[in-house]
Amino acid sequence: MKKNAKYIDRPLYLRMLSNRRENGEIKIITGPRRCGKSWLLKHLYKDFLIDNGVSPENIIAISLDQDDVLDYDDLTDVKQLKSYLHQRIKDEESMYYLFLDEVQEIDGFEKLVNSFNARANVDVYITGSNSKFLSSDIRTIFRGRGDEIRVWPLSFKEFSAGRNESISELWKEYYTFGGMPALCNHEAPEQKVKYLRQLWAKTYIDDVVERNQIRNRVALESLVDALCSAIGSLTNASRVAAMLWDKQKLKIDPETANKYIKALENAFLFEGAQRYNIKGNQYYDSIQKYYAGDIGLRNARLKFRQQEISHIMENIIYTELRIRGYLVDVGVVEVREQKAGVSRLTRYEIDFIATNGISKYYVQSAYMINDEEKLRQETNSFKRIGDSFTKVLIVGDDIATYTDENGYVHLGLFQFLLNDDILN
Repeated sequence: MKKNAKYIDRPLYLRMLSNRRENGEIKIITGPRRCGKSWLLKHLYKDFLIDNGVSPENIIAISLDQDDVLDYDDLTDVKQLKSYLHQRIKDEESMYYLFLDEVQEIDGFEKLVNSFNARANVDVYITGSNSKFLSSDIRTIFRGRGDEIRVWPLSFKEFSAGRNESISELWKEYYTFGGMPALCNHEAPEQKVKYLRQLWAKTYIDDVVERNQIRNRVALESLVDALCSAIGSLTNASRVAAMLWDKQKLKIDPETANKYIKALENAFLFEGAQRYNIKGNQYYDSIQKYYAGDIGLRNARLKFRQQEISHIMENIIYTELRIRGYLVDVGVVEVREQKAGVSRLTRYEIDFIATNGISKYYVQSAYMINDEEKLRQETNSFKRIGDSFTKVLIVGDDIATYTDENGYVHLGLFQFLLNDDILN
C-alpha cells in the first residue's frame, strides 16, 4: 500500500502548536532531519489556521534550505528579508503568522526573529537543520523566549492510521523500517532500505561531521554502529572505546568517544537514559542505556542483521514514552539479600521510570511471557520497589488490559502503542 506522507495526520504536534498559538514566544520546531518538521508547520498547521479563519495572506511561509534557495535567493540576506517582511506585514490591526524554515541559512537570524516576535501582531514559528541549529542552542539564542516543540518520526499509531493491513503486518513493517514519513512513498522493501541508508550516508553523518568538525569520520561511523548494536544495553564512552579496539583494532580514547556520543544525541539520532537508584534517590553517573531515535534507521545502519525483537520492542516503548512527553530513566532497586548465609547487595532493574511531573510509572517490557517463572522474573523488581506508583508490564502478546492481585497492570503492546492515554 502506498500512502503519501501529506495524508498522515499528526494530531499530537498539531495540538502542541495550536496550544502555543499567539503565546508571545518563538515556537521552535526541532527534531532529526526528515522527520516531518517542515511539513507539519507549512502544511498541517497552515491548513489548521486557515480552517480557523486566518486569511492565507496573513500566513508568511518562507523556506530557506538548499532546495528552495533559488526561489528565495534575495531573502537569505537578513536586510532584504527584513524589508520583505515589513512589506508583507502591513496591517497593524491584523495578526500575522511567520514561518521561517531552515532559518540558520540567514546570517544574523537571531536579532531578526527576536525583533518580529516582539511585535504584538506577529506569531513566529521557526525550524532549523541539525547541522547548525540544535535544541541545545535555543536557550542561548533566544534567552528564555523560545518554546521548543520536539518532533519525532512517526509513532506506531501515526504509522498505522488509515492503513488496511492487519495489525501484525503493520507491526512487522514498523519494527523493521521504522517511522520516517517519506517511507510511505516507497513500496518495495529495497527502496525503503536504500532510502534509510542514504539518510545515514548523505544527511546524518554529514551533519554531525560538519557541526562538530570531526576529523575521524571512520571512528564516528564505527561508534554509530556500536551504539546501534547496543540499544537497551548498559554502556558508556569507555566501554564503547574498548569495544571498538577489541573488535576492530580502532583506537579512540574515551573522551573522544564521549564527544561523538554527545554529538549524535544532539542530532537526535540517539538518546541516553540515565540509571536511577530508586531507594537511594540518586543517579548513577558512570553508565546508562542508549536508544535509537528511530528503529528503522538503527536497523538499516546494521544492514538488518541484528533483529532481536525484545530489544527492538524495548526501544520502541522508550521512544513512545518520550513522544508522549514523559521523562524516562532506567530504574535500579538495590536490596540486601541473604544468599547461602551471606548478605549480598543485589540490584534489580526496572526498564523505565516514566514521569511527566504529575504522574510516575514503572514500566517493564517483556516480548513474551511463556510461564509463571518468566512472569516472576519480569515482576521481581516491582516487588522490591516499596512505593505505590503504578507498575506496568507491557507484553508482546495481544492481550486485554488487566490488573493482577499484586496491583500490577498488564498491557498488550498494541494496546499501549495505539492508545495515548492508556497509562492514565
